[in-house]
Amino acid sequence: MNITENDNNIKDILTRGVGEFIDPEGSFVKKLKENPEKIVIKFGVDPTRPDIHLGHAVILHKLRKLQDMGCKIIFLIGDYTAQIGDPTGKDKTRPEISFSQILENAKTYLEQVGQILNVNDKNKYEVLANSVWYQSATDYPTGNMSEKSKAWESDRARFSSIRKDGGLPTVTLWNLMATLRGITHSQLIERDMFQDRIEKGNHLYMHEMMYPVMQGVDSWAIAGFFDTCDLEVGGTDQTFNMLMGRHIMKNNKQEPQSVLAFQLLVGLDGKEKMSKSLDNYIAITDTPEDMYGKVMSIPDNAIVSYFELCTFTPMSEVLNIKKGLEENTIHPKEIKMQLAKQIVSIYHGQDKSNMAEGAFVNTFQKGEIPEDMIEVSLEDNETLVDAMLKVEFVSSKSEYRRLVEEGAITELNKDVKIEDVNFKPESGMKFRVGKKRFFKIV
Repeated sequence: MNITENDNNIKDILTRGVGEFIDPEGSFVKKLKENPEKIVIKFGVDPTRPDIHLGHAVILHKLRKLQDMGCKIIFLIGDYTAQIGDPTGKDKTRPEISFSQILENAKTYLEQVGQILNVNDKNKYEVLANSVWYQSATDYPTGNMSEKSKAWESDRARFSSIRKDGGLPTVTLWNLMATLRGITHSQLIERDMFQDRIEKGNHLYMHEMMYPVMQGVDSWAIAGFFDTCDLEVGGTDQTFNMLMGRHIMKNNKQEPQSVLAFQLLVGLDGKEKMSKSLDNYIAITDTPEDMYGKVMSIPDNAIVSYFELCTFTPMSEVLNIKKGLEENTIHPKEIKMQLAKQIVSIYHGQDKSNMAEGAFVNTFQKGEIPEDMIEVSLEDNETLVDAMLKVEFVSSKSEYRRLVEEGAITELNKDVKIEDVNFKPESGMKFRVGKKRFFKIV
């Protein structure tokens, strides 16, 4: 790769979809150009729910490019900090999650991340869990764990022997207090979301204020493992926490990490960031048909952002798409179909992407009924609303009543609208709810 190609690649990594890049001394860019194989990059996730979604994938694809340049990625599982729960974007305290569930979710993450990252080359990928330095093995909770969760223990044992000398950084109450001596209350309270919580009159608990500190300590610990932590990556909602890492590393006489914060991908609602807790996400393990259909459901104002963040379409083409949408020379539905096809192809391949597009066209454009639809079994005296609640097509009976009143439920065998809220379906009946959802009674 010549210098021009390398510079262009670096520029794309550090600008496309990037909200903020903080590298005051220019040390990261210099090292990336001269010694990328000596770079260590931190990406941390708290496994509060299973599955990696397209929002995570935005960052993972960038990390893969950095791996291809020679960088080592530390995929940090926040199995300890997940018990606190990152307060980012939350106006109320996160509910506590069981430790067993955290471990289940962590295994799922590790199984899925290999779809994007190179996980086989230990010079370019390593997994750590922050429970390694926050807890010793003697007080690590292991009761009531499933077999899948118990397997995590062997992973943690392996984490403990990564360095040649077997040494591990350990966070004790003493050195945590020493860290806090270098952080003021005003530094923490200036965080936007903390200010929002206070202004709304909602509670702000001390363990939540400690979260940015603990995330910063993670960077200190990683630098202790690998003698360096050159860069931390995350969404723009994580910038405060990542800068806290710089602050703590400076206070501990370590070379402070640079920070690369990516734009947040909006979810299916087009308003909030893609989030599993908001159930507005597209998982990278979704079936090709589901993934295609979900992309087609995003609002038109999110199309350009999805092209930039979720595809490999050159930015020159993305800007042309943006211009065409603004000038009404491009039809949103047609360009959205191209978007959906590209995204499905990334995770499932071209053949399945073509099939997903064909299924969509047949179902939603030609009005055909899909061969494979959700099957629901009912007990005696159960009604249509019971069936729809079972498949979660409605969240309540009042929502079901509204759909009936709007004529949004069709019995397909006779092609009639359901008008009776107490309708009792029979075996073999097929139903369409709105335009996109189908199920049948078995």
